[in-house]
Amino acid sequence: MFTRAVSRLSRKRPPSDIHDSDGSSSSSHQGLKSTAKWASSLENLLEDPEGVMRFREFLKKEFSEENVLFWLACEDFKKLEDKKQMQEKAKEIYMTFLSNKASSQVNVEGQSRLSEKILEEPHPLMFQKLQDQIFNLMKYDSYSRFLKSDLFLKHKRTEEEEEESPDAQTAAKRASRIYNT
Repeated sequence: MFTRAVSRLSRKRPPSDIHDSDGSSSSSHQGLKSTAKWASSLENLLEDPEGVMRFREFLKKEFSEENVLFWLACEDFKKLEDKKQMQEKAKEIYMTFLSNKASSQVNVEGQSRLSEKILEEPHPLMFQKLQDQIFNLMKYDSYSRFLKSDLFLKHKRTEEEEEESPDAQTAAKRASRIYNT
């Protein structure tokens, strides 16, 4: 049984172990198109930890970081199965983002706000309606500005420069092999 697990693991190599034909690692090729993925949809951006980090950085400058933090907290909440953990996390989300005294209050429609009573019987989708509101707010407001921001455009330029760099190095390696033989 142990050998089957080991053989399965050895077949599934992480991207960092993949090598180009010249023996150099191609792990740099894996992340190079991240800005293209981020630009294709907010969903893709939010699935990429670096994308989330860059988007948070942008939202912080716009004084609306609480939106993505709320969205992420709701995603984490949906994964919980333990009732006690759910109660604690639900209360934390409520106190941080939804209550009138929240330290990072999100801008959701008043009638959609939850009362503290609902926190006693939490369920995985209890914040879904509010999370959807915040997602749409980010999608139709902040996200489009993020894609036009200096922060995003600089990252995209850096990515493009790095993409060109390995090709130049490969050509230089080939040239040195030809002239040094």
